[in-house]
Amino acid sequence: MRAPRTPRGRWIEEGLRALAEGGPEAVRIEPLAQALGVSKGGFYGYFRNRDALLEEMLDTWEHEAAQAVIERAESGGADARARLDRLFTIVAAAGEGPVRGVPVELAIRDWARRDEAVAERLRRVDDRRMDYLRSLFAAFCPDPDEVEVRCLLVFSLRIGGEFITAGHAGRTREEVMTLTKRWLLR
Repeated sequence: MRAPRTPRGRWIEEGLRALAEGGPEAVRIEPLAQALGVSKGGFYGYFRNRDALLEEMLDTWEHEAAQAVIERAESGGADARARLDRLFTIVAAAGEGPVRGVPVELAIRDWARRDEAVAERLRRVDDRRMDYLRSLFAAFCPDPDEVEVRCLLVFSLRIGGEFITAGHAGRTREEVMTLTKRWLLR
């Protein structure tokens, strides 16, 4: 009896994990197969080569990092502030999913510095995210300059928040993030 095939999505998840840990150079077929506990022959049942896997990894990340997050934020309806609040909660929990976590995001950003096709995808995702934020903030903030500032602050916290190690004058990071969210939604 043949062992069941490793699902295509598991190869993509493992590829994204490897990308997060070591960049695109770490996405190699044999180590992925070893991590999955399968032979590398199963890989070729889904992908013609490593480049095809990298493309599908980027497709998955692009969908999950932008469109799927937006769909989840929109799914509960309500006004723009409530959808932003839901978006902040979704993004804060992003480390729970294999393709939405900050390590994958940072690895793709680093990769984009060396690969124009990846850079174009990243611009597309960033533009989609910013457009969505603009649409929400503009619903209750009439000043377009303030909308843009709020969007940039939210986006910068998402991308750069992991790099901030400063203390918060006797407050925890969680307390400061709660205050930040309250300020952004005012």
